[in-house]
Amino acid sequence: MANNQRLWGYPEVAAHLGISVGATRSRKSRSSLPSPDDDSVPDRPRWKPSTFHNWRPVGQGFRSDLRSATRPEDTQAN
Repeated sequence: MANNQRLWGYPEVAAHLGISVGATRSRKSRSSLPSPDDDSVPDRPRWKPSTFHNWRPVGQGFRSDLRSATRPEDTQAN
């Protein structure tokens, strides 16, 4: 890389996302992370911190599609 900006490896990305390093590696293997900014070292991708500033993980948030319209516990008689 041309500039000297500090790059993040798996531990830094994991800390930023609040997940384990293993989960971070898993997300990378499933292409659930942004493309690395530096992949010149095999098995050691690195990202610029700015890559994650506006990026949001896929699947984060409320999943309304997982609930049925009425659940059995919601329809119990009083």
